[in-house]
Amino acid sequence: MNARATDQATRKADPQAPLALVIGSGFGGLAAAVRLCAKGWRVQVLEKLNAPGGRARVIHVDGYTFDAGPTIVTVPFLLEELWSLAGRKLADDVELRLLDPFYRVRFNDGDHFDYSGDPERMLEEVLRIDPTAGPGYAAFMAEADQCYELGFEELGCQSFVGIGDLFKAVPSMVRMKGWRSLHAMVATHLKHPKLRQALSLQSLLIGGNPFSVTCVYSLINALERRFGVHWAMGGTGALVNGLVDLIEGMGGNLRTGAEVRRIGVNQGRACGVTLATGETIPADIVVCNADTGWTYKNLIDPKYRKVWTNAKVEKGKYSMSLFVWYFGTNKRFDDVPHHMMLLGPRYEALLKDIFKKHHLADDFSLYLHRPTATDPAMAPAGCDTFYVLAPVPNLQSGIDWATHAEPYRAAVAKALEETVLPNLSEHLTVSFMTTPQDFHDNLLSYQGAAFGLEPLLLQSAWFRPHNLSEDIQNLFMVGASTHPGAGIPGVLMSAKALETVLPNAATFERLVDA
Repeated sequence: MNARATDQATRKADPQAPLALVIGSGFGGLAAAVRLCAKGWRVQVLEKLNAPGGRARVIHVDGYTFDAGPTIVTVPFLLEELWSLAGRKLADDVELRLLDPFYRVRFNDGDHFDYSGDPERMLEEVLRIDPTAGPGYAAFMAEADQCYELGFEELGCQSFVGIGDLFKAVPSMVRMKGWRSLHAMVATHLKHPKLRQALSLQSLLIGGNPFSVTCVYSLINALERRFGVHWAMGGTGALVNGLVDLIEGMGGNLRTGAEVRRIGVNQGRACGVTLATGETIPADIVVCNADTGWTYKNLIDPKYRKVWTNAKVEKGKYSMSLFVWYFGTNKRFDDVPHHMMLLGPRYEALLKDIFKKHHLADDFSLYLHRPTATDPAMAPAGCDTFYVLAPVPNLQSGIDWATHAEPYRAAVAKALEETVLPNLSEHLTVSFMTTPQDFHDNLLSYQGAAFGLEPLLLQSAWFRPHNLSEDIQNLFMVGASTHPGAGIPGVLMSAKALETVLPNAATFERLVDA
């Protein structure tokens, strides 16, 4: 550790420094904790589960390693920034390996589109599907790049607190024509349905229906092209463990098995938390990485909430949920790439069933994750680790997942066996599931929604729960359900946006004394 980092660690461990409690140890909470440590705060992270990571937790079963949640790592510089704040280098702790292709999109007819960072190969894939699509594809990429520059670089790390912040963003939203849906924008440039699907499905990675979310999210395509899609060797958990190590090296600490049941408020200010055990922990500020809908509805007394009332929380339009089947095999399926999207026979109609009708359809589209394609150590020798994820309705559907989970898993397994994993049932060794009910019960997500409020135009930026609570002083929000939104880049940026509304510890003390 260099001299700067040693000085930081000593200063951050100062028992007289003001205390920041961080609720939740997902990527947003861990990133916020690093940035708080760097600003001189005394930091304690409180995690409900028995290990860090939140939705990015790691599950070990019989020699297989399963990353429970996010697996597509983009924008490495946001991680490098965090390591730099601790006086360290990301590359010294974690190896990020660039994937090629980034992912494969398999269409229902068996054709596929290999999505990569190679411009020539991408154009070849586009022209193979539609020989006339070259100019339209170039126009789409140019527009996605503009959305990246205006939506990501300009607005992504800026917290939206006052109405003036919204007005400042209006010119950029107009330039991006942000009132259009992502799919409508793609369809403006590309006519072939396969290309429209392959270049619009990315919003599903952050919980958004391509037919509803703003076209600003075409910036995801630009992010992937500019920075690549990576895998953290050892799994996403290697990044989680690395961030925990940074926090502890800077004088902060993480406490697992510590579920927060109440955020205390005194004279309109957050003053600490009460745990499920009844223990009360006082604090100077509270930074919440928990789901905002759950937080406002369940952790804060209604008498303190004039903006995020129960009625407003309930009125929101929430993202879909996820059904995830984790499984291991006693053989390798080397024809399957690291990331694969298997699209079903319906696209728009299926998404309408999921997002609008809250109906569990008989067909589905799937994301298949095979980390052992890149990292064989994620499974015993000669074996594969998988998870397969299906977007499904959130709990507004009324589905009883205790009854539906196993039949649904069996249907997914049959689909995989008939397409890309022949004879799968003969080679299964490990099998378990996560359903929308688990998102509600274990991850405390309102309505079991996997990504909080759906990133619609009027549920983004200023309209999304603010990084600085609208209702309570000294309460701050980070993570997927606040600005700018879900995905690893989004939650890391929410922690960066926090810096625009939260002073360093010394300044905070002077403000309190005044």
